[in-house]
Amino acid sequence: MKKISLFLIGILLGALATYFYCPSRNLEETEVPIVAPKGLIKPEEAKILDQAFNSRHALISDSIVKRPDNRSAWWSLEDIQNYLKYAENESKELGYTMDGVRVYLGAYPTDSEVGYTTMFLVPTGHQNLSEGSSMFFNMVEPGGDIPDGSGLNKGSAGNPPPNNYPQ
Repeated sequence: MKKISLFLIGILLGALATYFYCPSRNLEETEVPIVAPKGLIKPEEAKILDQAFNSRHALISDSIVKRPDNRSAWWSLEDIQNYLKYAENESKELGYTMDGVRVYLGAYPTDSEVGYTTMFLVPTGHQNLSEGSSMFFNMVEPGGDIPDGSGLNKGSAGNPPPNNYPQ
């Protein structure tokens, strides 16, 4: 009887020690560190870049499109997050590892006149290879556009389309 009571006291003390000394993890409260991305710019620099584009924009709008043209594109946060998940999954299915996105300028073609400017995203990455390497560090350069990877277009135009930064 004495051994059973010591055994039960040991289990109770072990349970209490585990409760007080082991960190409890609440998955909902797990904090993800916020890291500033490379290339982050201040609003003042964005204004300078936007103003520097004015002469090019005027050239396109005045001499080619002959009407005010788009200056920006907007996607919802949900659309961007969904696209990144979709493109990463599609890249895996195509045998690539997605490492980023590239933004292209484009224009909608029309039969009677030049269409509005648009911006679209395409996934970038490198092809998965099953070759071994004897190097300790495999330095992979950023990949190019993923062939057959779906792009994201159909962002909303500025309001109105030719407005400068900020809108």
